[in-house]
Amino acid sequence: MSYPYRSMQTTQSRVEVVNAFMRGVYGWMCLGLLLTAGASAFTVSSPAMMQAVFGNQILFFGLIIAEFGLVIGISAAINRLSAGAASGLFLLYSALNGITLAAIFAVYAKAAIFNAFFVTGGMFGAMSLYGLLTKKDLTSFGSFLFMGLVGIVIASVINIFTKSAMMDFIISCVGVLVFLGLTAYDTQKLKVMGEMAPADDATAVRRGTILGALTLYLDFINLFLMMLRLFSGSNRD
Repeated sequence: MSYPYRSMQTTQSRVEVVNAFMRGVYGWMCLGLLLTAGASAFTVSSPAMMQAVFGNQILFFGLIIAEFGLVIGISAAINRLSAGAASGLFLLYSALNGITLAAIFAVYAKAAIFNAFFVTGGMFGAMSLYGLLTKKDLTSFGSFLFMGLVGIVIASVINIFTKSAMMDFIISCVGVLVFLGLTAYDTQKLKVMGEMAPADDATAVRRGTILGALTLYLDFINLFLMMLRLFSGSNRD
């Protein structure tokens, strides 16, 4: 009679570990988004910051390159970083992203920005919940979604030169679908990661939560930008 009880205890303990892991992921992701919003608001409210960042192409593109470097660095070196370093680099990336995203306030109407943000939040939450709860294995969708992401990047680069409004609309629609799919796919992948997380290694768990937070943060930001392009329409300033 003791064996089923012991098995039940083990299962319950593992569920608690997974729940704690996902709470950590969402907690750090939300902290990153708050820092991004704060950095954007500070930049927009400061004419000197706006001039320094967007009036100097070298500094602006330097920040963009630094952001790419941080994403690649965190993802590639996550297992070699201390928990504190991984957390600090994620927060640094969130702040830098907020500074560069301040440009959207100069391009889009505030109503479009807020509407896109709230709709993005609802859609992201629904798809992430689906990824957590569904019994369907979403692994097979990974390569399809990656191909869609590559297609979006290529089409976006081409549209820089063609400046087609119709192409921009199609890219935005496809982008919304791809990032919604990635949200569910990545959430399920993180749930599996949480199931495999060593309960007795707090550093490894913290690293995993930071990497997971970065993954979902990128899904959210990109989904938001795609939704913003759809919401803007004639609402551009």
